[in-house]
Order: sequence, then C-alpha cells, then structure tokens
Amino acid sequence: MLMPERTKYRKKQKGKMRGKAHRGSSVAFGEYGMKALERGWINGNQIEAARVAVNRKLKGNGKIWIRIFPDKPITQKPAETRMGKGKGEPEYYVSVIKPGRILFEVKGVDKQTAKRAFELASYKLPMKTKFVERHKG
Repeated sequence: MLMPERTKYRKKQKGKMRGKAHRGSSVAFGEYGMKALERGWINGNQIEAARVAVNRKLKGNGKIWIRIFPDKPITQKPAETRMGKGKGEPEYYVSVIKPGRILFEVKGVDKQTAKRAFELASYKLPMKTKFVERHKG
C-alpha cells in the first residue's frame, strides 16, 4: 500500500476540497492521460488496483506515470468506543483529488489500447474520469 515514509505531523484535519485542480491538470510526461471529473479521496489500495489494471492491459509495453500520491492521513477511532478521548489513530492515507487532476499517464502505446486501459482502471476508482490526449503545441 502506498504511504509516505515519514511526515511532519501524524494527524491532519479534514480540510475542504473546493475549486478545480490547477497543479497537475495537464498531460506532462506521457501521450495520453486519465483526468478526474469529480472531487474526492483516493486511497493507496485504489491507486494500486488501477495501476495493476493498466499494466495488465498494456502487457509490459509503454511507460506509466502515476501522478498522485496518498499523503493525507485519515484517522479512525476503534469500534464501540465512547465519545471523547481525542482524535483516533491514523488508519490509512489518501490523495485529495479535485476535478481536472491528471491521475495516470501512458506513453508508447496506441490510442485504442491506452483508452481501454484507462477505462479498466476507472472501474477501480471512486470517481468519474475521462481519457485525455497531450496537446500538441
């Protein structure tokens, strides 16, 4: 599972997910990308499942870039615990996704294969995505 090796603080506040993504909103490394259309959290297991789906479709051809990383700790209190006694312990890490964020990129495969690979990966993620191409310019 993806998680940071170390962080400055163990626990973070929930925060807001307002607005659109400005950073990471264009295809920078590969030829084709998968762009988020909704906002939400993606955890390390979901990123890994999508990566495996893309790799299986590409069959070792091409190169894949994962443009997101789960660095926000999500805490949970144990089941059947009374109210109070502070914030729970970190259980897993998530990546905050805003609309417009590029999640994955691919290079070295044809358009149809890349499109099908991202379609299979999108089934593993909790939000709507779309296939985008790099702008020639």
